[in-house]
Amino acid sequence: MTKLTVFTPTYNRAYCLPICYENLKKQTSKNFVWLIIDDGSTDDTEQVVAGWIAENAIQIRYHRQNNQGMHGAHNTAYQLIDTELNVCIDSDDYMPPSAVEHILTFWKEHGSEQVSGMIGLDSFTDGRIIGTKLPESLKRSTLFELYSKHGVTGDKKLVYRSELTRAYPYPIFENEKYVGLAYKYYKLDQQYEMLLLNEVLCCVEYLPDGSSLNMLKQYSKNPKGFAFYRKELMKLPFASLSFKFKQCIHYVSSSIICGNRRFMKETPAKLLTFLAIPLGCMLYWYVSRKSRIS
Repeated sequence: MTKLTVFTPTYNRAYCLPICYENLKKQTSKNFVWLIIDDGSTDDTEQVVAGWIAENAIQIRYHRQNNQGMHGAHNTAYQLIDTELNVCIDSDDYMPPSAVEHILTFWKEHGSEQVSGMIGLDSFTDGRIIGTKLPESLKRSTLFELYSKHGVTGDKKLVYRSELTRAYPYPIFENEKYVGLAYKYYKLDQQYEMLLLNEVLCCVEYLPDGSSLNMLKQYSKNPKGFAFYRKELMKLPFASLSFKFKQCIHYVSSSIICGNRRFMKETPAKLLTFLAIPLGCMLYWYVSRKSRIS
């Protein structure tokens, strides 16, 4: 029985998907299925994938939907996944040849219903680890504590139990295409820790049209999604006061962008939000100015 789904949300990325595909064919373990969520592409993604399905080199599932943004593609993936584990590999990234084998072997040895999954490493395409490695002395941690308490930096690769990732679907806001994916991860943090695996599971290349390098534009185009995300982070029971205050600043800025005059009534941290208004207004001005320039 297939244990792992590697899912890839994609939008007009037919030009870079072949790198992801070729590296999945090189996996030392073939006990996975590649689920491609085509988020309304207008290029030849569908035709390219059809050719790969015909090759039958690896298991591939293809699903096309109207464009909803990255979080909407994740919602769909989590509803379709029917394997025990899942991991997201973006369309401009790829897995080193032993990644699937590392995941499955590690889970067989250490996995249980007491954890939500595992955290592995991301690297650049030249092999350099992104940020820091995971603490060798630590076997388990929540994602939030890994960064806030244990000093870990840089993007990491998350492998989750699929029955858990179906919970906490991302909201879809009209005319917006972005909600922070970490909303779901931090929700799961409140229930489970994750296993730590100091192996590279994903090689990353930050392309010019990728969401990571276009965050300022995302911020100005998706204020409701950003405001929702910041409100949820304010609610985290394990977050520090300074962390929550930072969320309030961003919440004020996003609320101004989307014209929400009820933001003080809707915030879960009224005093902190009130204190954050001056800085939130300054951030709003900065984002508006930079967005017009770019």
